[in-house]
Amino acid sequence: MKKIGIIVGSLRKESFNRSVAKYLASVIPQSYSVSFPDIGNLELYNQDLDNTPTAAWVKFRDEIKALDAVLFVTPEYNRSIPGVLKNALDVGSRPYGQSVWAAKPGGIISVSPGAIGGFGATHHLRQVLSYLNVYTMQQPEAYVGNIMEALDDSGQVVAEKTQTFLTEYMDSFIQWIGRF
Repeated sequence: MKKIGIIVGSLRKESFNRSVAKYLASVIPQSYSVSFPDIGNLELYNQDLDNTPTAAWVKFRDEIKALDAVLFVTPEYNRSIPGVLKNALDVGSRPYGQSVWAAKPGGIISVSPGAIGGFGATHHLRQVLSYLNVYTMQQPEAYVGNIMEALDDSGQVVAEKTQTFLTEYMDSFIQWIGRF
C-alpha cells in the first residue's frame, strides 16, 4: 500500500486548505493510505541543531521518509508560501545531503478566498520543491479560488464543480505517483 502525505500549509483551525485536504483524502483510492503530517509544532530550522535535532524534527523527518508521495495544499501569504510551510521544507531538507523530500513524487494545490487562487504560492513552492528534488506534477495545475463559495457552513466542500475538479486532480496525481 502506497502512502500519501497531505501537508496543509495553514495552521488555522477552520482552514479552507484543511477542508480541501480532507476532501482530497476522501477521494483517494482505498489502495493508498493517507496521513496529514503536522508542521505546526516544528521549531524554527536552525543549522546549529543539525547534530542534535529536536524530537519534533526527528518525528517529522521519519514520517516524511516513510511516505511514497507528498501533496501540498497551501494558502498564499503575501504572494508566497506560508512561513510554517517553508520551515517544514527546511527542516526536512537538512542536514545537507539527507533530505527526506528527495525523489518523491509531489503535487501542489493552492486554495484562496480570492479569485487568483494562490498562483504566487504555487510557483514559489514549485521553485523550492525543484531544488529539493521532489518530482512535482506539472499538469493539471490546481488553483482553487473563491473557496468560500464551494464550502458549506461546516467547512465541507459541497460545490459540485469544485468536487469534480478536485477529484479529477487526485486521479491525475494517483497516475503521477504510479510512474515512480
